[in-house]
Amino acid sequence: MFTRQTYLAAFVLMISQACNAVEVARWDFEETSGTTATDGIASLAITLQGSASLNVDGRFGSGVDFPGEGAVAVAAGVDALRFTGDFSIALWIKSDVEFGAHTRFVDIAAADGGLTDSYRLFSHSGDNSDNFKFMSRQDGSNTQNIHTRDMAVGTWILLVLRHDLDGDVTMNVLQDGDSVDAAFVAANSESWPTAGPIVYAAGDLKFGQMNSGGRAFDGQMDGIAFYDEVLADDQVATMFYTAGSSEHPLAAGPDPADGAMLEATWVSLGWRAGDYAVSHDLYFGTGFDDVNDGAEGTFAGNLATTSQVVGFPGFPAPDGLQPGTTYYWRVDEVNDANAASPWKGDVWSFSVPPKTAYSPNPADGAEFVDPNAIFTWTGGFEAKLHTVYIGDNYDDVNNAAGGMPLGSPSYDPDTLERENILFWRVDEFDGAETHKGDIWAFTTPGAVGNPQPANGAVDVQMIEMLGWTPADTAASSDLYFGADADAVRNATTVSPEYKGNKASGSENFDPGKLGWNSIWYWRVDAVYSAGPVKGLIWSFAVADFLLVEDFESYNDIDPPDPNSNRIFDKWIDGFGTTDNGALVGNDLPPYAEQTIVRSGTQSMIYRYDNANKTSEATMTLAYPRDWTEEGVTKLSLWFRGSSANAAERMYIALNGNAVIYHDDPDAAQTGRWTEWIIDLQAFAGVDLTNVNTITIGFGTKNAPVAGGTGTMFFDDIRLYR
Repeated sequence: MFTRQTYLAAFVLMISQACNAVEVARWDFEETSGTTATDGIASLAITLQGSASLNVDGRFGSGVDFPGEGAVAVAAGVDALRFTGDFSIALWIKSDVEFGAHTRFVDIAAADGGLTDSYRLFSHSGDNSDNFKFMSRQDGSNTQNIHTRDMAVGTWILLVLRHDLDGDVTMNVLQDGDSVDAAFVAANSESWPTAGPIVYAAGDLKFGQMNSGGRAFDGQMDGIAFYDEVLADDQVATMFYTAGSSEHPLAAGPDPADGAMLEATWVSLGWRAGDYAVSHDLYFGTGFDDVNDGAEGTFAGNLATTSQVVGFPGFPAPDGLQPGTTYYWRVDEVNDANAASPWKGDVWSFSVPPKTAYSPNPADGAEFVDPNAIFTWTGGFEAKLHTVYIGDNYDDVNNAAGGMPLGSPSYDPDTLERENILFWRVDEFDGAETHKGDIWAFTTPGAVGNPQPANGAVDVQMIEMLGWTPADTAASSDLYFGADADAVRNATTVSPEYKGNKASGSENFDPGKLGWNSIWYWRVDAVYSAGPVKGLIWSFAVADFLLVEDFESYNDIDPPDPNSNRIFDKWIDGFGTTDNGALVGNDLPPYAEQTIVRSGTQSMIYRYDNANKTSEATMTLAYPRDWTEEGVTKLSLWFRGSSANAAERMYIALNGNAVIYHDDPDAAQTGRWTEWIIDLQAFAGVDLTNVNTITIGFGTKNAPVAGGTGTMFFDDIRLYR
């Protein structure tokens, strides 16, 4: 195997950028008695067990005491805290004894621990048991991160975990007596690349011991807070002085929950008031943009309370909530005495299900469905009975009537014929009226399938070949293509949408240059000796940009195989040279980066070494070379660096000499995906109708000096209007 020199770089990624983090849950433990503490955000209850108790001195006001083994606080029903993306956790602790190995602070896991852990915050082990440790579970393995600052006994300590899914895991240990500001937080931060999404097991959230018992904490806790975004340094600094919480001026905690499906004709809307609200402006309607913009007819009034009935005469939606409708609402918090008022709220939504059946399984457009599948669906609003029609002819299924009603939303069609396209429909009866269902379609194994672009694909390029897999025993395929779905569905071989018969082995079609930001539909019929079998309707959407590079086409096949397409054979770097410090790709497969990506499945890893040299990687363009096509005016690319990188200037060069440097000389130290947009007119002296090469470089082009090293990632290089 052909290999390349391995270049090693440290990975200590920078802390997360500023954000508007929203608390999901926060326990301040201000209860003076009992064994239950309730958070102030989502009303999640913690139950104290064993000798754990409330009404003890906390960091701010009261706290909760865990006097060792058997003392634990348990929070059940914590799906909201099973984060799948960015999140932060902050809590104050004060230990009464020396920390033991793996002393648990926060534990959400299955009862038996190990690889069934989800995430946990605890102390390290052995001589380093006074260090703060975070462990999370990815698919099949655990990842651990350890902050190196010692945690003192008898001192209130703020522990902060910040989990940026596309960036870093960042940890802080801040102790009472520290002079904390944003700069102090930054200096105290220790970071590692995030290993990936957390895989969750069943189990409760527990404070003070491991989920299965043991490794108990002996001391007090206070101000335990969970956030659904990454806290910024200044927010961490603020919470050091403010009971573990930051200000929350916006309305929060919508009821019904955002995105809920509501089987009712009325509802009482509710929310949690923002910190400074005196009253509340409510907007309500059936259009997101209308509610977001406060369009005429959406303002429902200024309210003194945090609730509002909708769906009754004299209230919003006076005719009742309508089936099959999504409703949007927004609450702006108002305090005329505060100059920042009003605080515009987020737009929330809920939906009322339709009277017709929905969410079919097999899904509409599903391919190669198991011939022994049991059909299911979600019954329409207030449906009592369901009638199923199925067949291989669209019109027959559409016109069918008189079927046998079923009492449950499930149907066994018996064994289905292979290499077939089938249509089905479910009519719903609500006790007064029958509601005719939509026509859904699917294929069984052996039928025409595997469309390329995939059905429903977006951001397809204007120059795109169509391809498909033919039916197993068909003689050939008939292709239909056009911009109108109904026209393609109903087209025959004499229609303008007919693009010809394709012999076996020739399942491809060049539609020519497609329209910018357009939608196209196509159909492939399997042709047999007995005649054609009509195919499914597929669609795709053309992008509103020209793609320069997305790094998705590269593979791990080495020469001399003719299918070899390695990333470092297209992006020519400094391998084997003495004056170019760039190295693209990995030494061993996978050659392209497959873990740290912005979109798709691959990005480009790029290592630079500017020790008396500059670093450049250059790609020769095939398409697009005319950078005025379709009126494009801007180049966009996404990059991600590390706080451990040397602060070398980053630049883009076209045709080898038209150079633009990033405005931020420290851009290489940015530890999260960041977009760089360049006006094409800034590339002085280049013929934008004939761009042959694009170069990504570090340093000062053609002027090497003594510099440093770093590792970067690049993705999604595009041209926009």
